[in-house]
Amino acid sequence: MRLRTWIAAAALAAIGWAEAAWSQGMTDVGTPRKETLVVDILTGRVGNPRRMNPYLEGNALVQGLHQLGYSILWEIDTVKGTQYPALAATLPEALDDSFTKWRFKVRKGLAWSDGAPFSSADVVFTARMALDNPKLPYHRFIVNNIKDIRATDDETVELETVNPLPKLTYSFGAVIFGNSFRVVPKHIWEKVDPLTFENYPPVTIGPYKLKDSDPNGFWFLWEKRDDWQRTDVGQLVGEPKPKYVLFRSYGPEEKRVIAMAQNEIDILTDITPEALEILRLRNPKVKAWYDAFPWANLDDPCQRGISFNATTAPYDKWEVRWALALATKIDDVSIATFSGMLRASPIHVPPISILMKSYHEPMTAWLKGFALPDGYKPFDPDYALRMGKRLAAERIEGLPKDEAGLRQLFGVGWWKHDPAKARQLLESVGFKKNGNAWLLPDGTPWKMTINAPADFEIQSQRLAFAVANEWKKFGIDVNVQQQQGGVFATEYATGNFQAGSYWNQNCAIGPDIWVRLEWWHERYVSPNGQPASFNRERYKNPEVSRIIEQMARLPVTDPKNVEQGTALLQELVKGMPVIPMFGTSKFVPVNTTYWKNYPSASNYYEGPWWWWSNFKYIVARLEPAQ
Repeated sequence: MRLRTWIAAAALAAIGWAEAAWSQGMTDVGTPRKETLVVDILTGRVGNPRRMNPYLEGNALVQGLHQLGYSILWEIDTVKGTQYPALAATLPEALDDSFTKWRFKVRKGLAWSDGAPFSSADVVFTARMALDNPKLPYHRFIVNNIKDIRATDDETVELETVNPLPKLTYSFGAVIFGNSFRVVPKHIWEKVDPLTFENYPPVTIGPYKLKDSDPNGFWFLWEKRDDWQRTDVGQLVGEPKPKYVLFRSYGPEEKRVIAMAQNEIDILTDITPEALEILRLRNPKVKAWYDAFPWANLDDPCQRGISFNATTAPYDKWEVRWALALATKIDDVSIATFSGMLRASPIHVPPISILMKSYHEPMTAWLKGFALPDGYKPFDPDYALRMGKRLAAERIEGLPKDEAGLRQLFGVGWWKHDPAKARQLLESVGFKKNGNAWLLPDGTPWKMTINAPADFEIQSQRLAFAVANEWKKFGIDVNVQQQQGGVFATEYATGNFQAGSYWNQNCAIGPDIWVRLEWWHERYVSPNGQPASFNRERYKNPEVSRIIEQMARLPVTDPKNVEQGTALLQELVKGMPVIPMFGTSKFVPVNTTYWKNYPSASNYYEGPWWWWSNFKYIVARLEPAQ
């Protein structure tokens, strides 16, 4: 691993480290560098830069629209795991004992970026727009939750839900990444068709407004509003110090690394461990989350694995999905993906610190005893010990010395690598082996395509290739299809995939895991070809849906959430609609040349989620370095 790093470093050094295009203290888009925060675009170049309608699939959001332009009714403090009012002024008040009637107030004194006042009418209009447009992907979610909504005055919203919804703020506020319910300005959107509206330039509610963008989608320049006081960030945190925020895509990783090494970029969203080591050697101002191994933040609340379209043969059979899990040598996948700097996850929630304590560790005994219908026990508890021994042999410094420390770092275990059992499962549903190649039950060769990100979400991108290599060795003709962000998301939403290195369904941040796992409910299943906002794996399981409905009736603080959450995870393990593999190790370094007070392990006021809706609050806490 270290040899590969030094080879990569030498290769980049040989490039000559071309002189920065930015000179005389200005960025190449004409703004003063010391007044500009430069942020890497998570999903790379935006293919349709003028399409900024957040309610349509395939439109990019993380070029600043999501992080700076829009705000959410209730935001999340990712350190405490608690929500707080943002666009809303209050948490919702239940008006009856059935948790179906609610009231909340919106924040006073806010304005849209064009100066128009923000009010409760904007919230109600947005909800009704989704309710009245069945072709909007978000319609299915909101029609299943909102029965009626109205504004009783400029500040007050009252609504009635279809079913009891004590987790109302989870459904319509930020918990992970943000929320699909983004309030739009009534005075603009009431005059347009939301199914065709580009929304460019967008009228937004955050402390920055879009000033300019590249027609080729490489950069988006946001400028601090003169009336920043009339935003939720202004009221809650204060004035952001950067006058400009430039979201920029430099292309492949090597170009992004050069840009940060030369102080052209302040925040990188996703790089490899090797690239981080190069940066640390080249620029002492570059900082990782930790100052030593494992360097990366391990508490990203969305884990990585391989998803399947559960309505497409042969992935509609649990035997096939389980066979693929047992055909995977997870140790080699970890090394090939991120040089072993990964925490394994056998269950469908990420192995972040709080969930390790709430689910992974308490469920270990169940995992050890879990058996497939024929009595076979697939769990392997020794992954962490093997990984520790393997990395120690490579002289990696900073590894835990004890078994408990290794399990805490690398996870409670994973599934056995058992190709013989995988073969037995496949043959039980009609597959046959022709030499080393598998044939489908109809006698044709088994050809599989795994969708993967292209030049973004690097862990998922690498994971797809590592898993494909395992399954090729097992005898499957596997192709990895790399896709830009819009295509990658659209094919997932429309069910136009067999397998994919996706992550949306397996996210959680606290003991109440309902907020994202609720998406597994079968009511969200859409036909292939029709966009689905949730349950894009199109997995139907009545018992999973029943448990989700029970969890929906529990307040967030009810301890029964963990009991029900455990039952839900057990059902997902049995069906394996997604093969969960690893928590997400986020190598998301910052450059302290121009800005300081970034969150870090030693300055943990927020997580390093530069692509989340709460990024605007981090920006407001940054300080000039000089």
